[in-house]
Amino acid sequence: MNFQERKQIIIEKVETNGSADVKELAVLLNTSEITVRRDLAILSDKGLIFRTHGGAMKLSLSYDPVDFVNKSAVRGEQKDYICQIAASYIKEGDVVFLDCGSTVFRICPFIRNMKIKVVTNSIPIVNALLNSSVSLNFAGGEIDMERQASHGYVAIEHFTRYRADKAFLGVDGISFANGLSASSEKEAEISTALAKYAKESFLLCDSSKFEKDKYLPFAPINMANYLITDLGANESLINQYESLGIRILK
Repeated sequence: MNFQERKQIIIEKVETNGSADVKELAVLLNTSEITVRRDLAILSDKGLIFRTHGGAMKLSLSYDPVDFVNKSAVRGEQKDYICQIAASYIKEGDVVFLDCGSTVFRICPFIRNMKIKVVTNSIPIVNALLNSSVSLNFAGGEIDMERQASHGYVAIEHFTRYRADKAFLGVDGISFANGLSASSEKEAEISTALAKYAKESFLLCDSSKFEKDKYLPFAPINMANYLITDLGANESLINQYESLGIRILK
């Protein structure tokens, strides 16, 4: 089977199921996992699929603008590592809040087959989890086209109606001196609301954001119960952050 034939089968599989992993594609195509990974890399470069750590996800440009997908792909290996850890804390039957962060978005392939309820303000997350085992609940409101997410009073009021077992939040910056910071008031408001109405909250933050202060400092580090990061995190910084009352997972 040549590349063009494999390409057609891969795209059909991803479009039909929403996602596919390397192992199942290798069986379907009767080829090696190395060949599948190479094919996925080519298709991702062409903008035909969204590459994940273990396979591929459906890429719908009507919902996932190129800018958002490109942002999500930056430090993709670290983000997938973080999201795999995050997904391991979710249990069948959980109610889960997911914000609209580009890191949080990458948790989707790891939870597609779980019987859980997800409440989110992210259009790309809704799109990625359609036709999966996940029950979806979208928080309406004004749509921010750049973030592809709902924000504002109506979106926040929607979240306050529910109680989640876990909330998974992105953050633009984190520092020992100034805590958590966001690039806009809208993002800060959503993060604060999700943390407030969840039993446990998790910050998903790769180590490149450590000791970075963005436009709006909005909460102390211990607003969340846990911070999940990658293996590149500085141990001395981790110790400093934990001294403020948050548990670091990596």
